[in-house]
Amino acid sequence: MQPDWRTRLSLVADLAVNLLLPWLVYDHTVAGWGERGALLWSALPPTLWSLWELYRHRRLDAMSVLVLAGIALSLLAMLGDGDSRWLLVRESLVTGAVGMVFLLSLLWRQPLLARLALAAAARQSPQQRDELQARLALPALQNVLRGMTVLWGGGLLAECAARIWLAFHWPVARAVAVGPWLSYGIMAVLAAATWLWRHRLRQQLLQPA
Repeated sequence: MQPDWRTRLSLVADLAVNLLLPWLVYDHTVAGWGERGALLWSALPPTLWSLWELYRHRRLDAMSVLVLAGIALSLLAMLGDGDSRWLLVRESLVTGAVGMVFLLSLLWRQPLLARLALAAAARQSPQQRDELQARLALPALQNVLRGMTVLWGGGLLAECAARIWLAFHWPVARAVAVGPWLSYGIMAVLAAATWLWRHRLRQQLLQPA
């Protein structure tokens, strides 16, 4: 395992690059480059960070996928109506799409969270996957996973809608400064709710028979 201080340093660097640097870059470039140019420059730090993480770990993590896919989607949106404010919601366009997939997966026999849990268990061992597969037949566990799927799907869609509203109703500088904090706050609430739900689930269902 990595030393604890390295983990904390990596977290601080990630927060700085994704929360603080975009606003600083925008603030220092808007006078010379204009609103569109400044927004493009503000997307540079998280993009370079994602590429660095890809080079260092030789794999894409969730944040890297969101950043790179979000920038691609926002550039496509800009081509559609020419409004540079789409760059403000680059990652949120992706999280909104993911949230929609979560909710649509409720139409499947197993929601998306159940499939993700099975995939995670399979990476540990075939035995863990088989045990989880057997437990997924329990109606109580199915209800919990469906509830968590609704939670994440609704939360991600709410984050996307809130960021889009801020981007097109607030001044750009304020949206650049506040928007990422809003996203991280919503994700923190969803993660905390998931942890509490998992803790309760473990107490109720995952005890040895």
